[in-house]
Amino acid sequence: MKIVLDTNCLIPILIPGTYGYDIWKAFRYGRYTLCVTTEILLEYEEILMRMTGDQTFTKDVMMAIQNACNVQFVSPAYRFNLISADPDDNKFVDCAITAGATYIVSNDRHFEELRRYDFPKVDVRTLSEFLCIARTL
Repeated sequence: MKIVLDTNCLIPILIPGTYGYDIWKAFRYGRYTLCVTTEILLEYEEILMRMTGDQTFTKDVMMAIQNACNVQFVSPAYRFNLISADPDDNKFVDCAITAGATYIVSNDRHFEELRRYDFPKVDVRTLSEFLCIARTL
C-alpha cells in the first residue's frame, strides 16, 4: 500500500506513546510505502524544525525517511491544481496521483474538495482512519 502523508500528520506520528506512533512504527517496519517529492521533504524538514526546534531530531527523522527502502520518490510531471482553497496542498495531491497512492493521509479539511472529482480519484483518510488501517498491516 502506498500513502502520501500530509505534513500536519507527521508530528503526531513521531512521538512515542501517542495514538499515532503506530503509524510511524508501521512505516519503520516497511508495512507501507511512503510517497514523497522533493517539495514534500522540504516542507517536512521546515515544519519539523519549526515545531520542535531540535536540529538533531529533525535531521534523524529526515534521514530515516530518505534512507528507508519503503519510500518512493516521485517527480510529478503535471500539476493538477485540484485544491483551490489552499494551493500549497496540491503538492500532496500531485504526488499521490503520480505515484498511484492508495491514500493521502491528512487532517486538513481542504482535502475534502477532492471528493467532488471523479477523475483523478484520490482517497483521503484522516490520521485516525489510517491508524485503524495501519494496525491491520
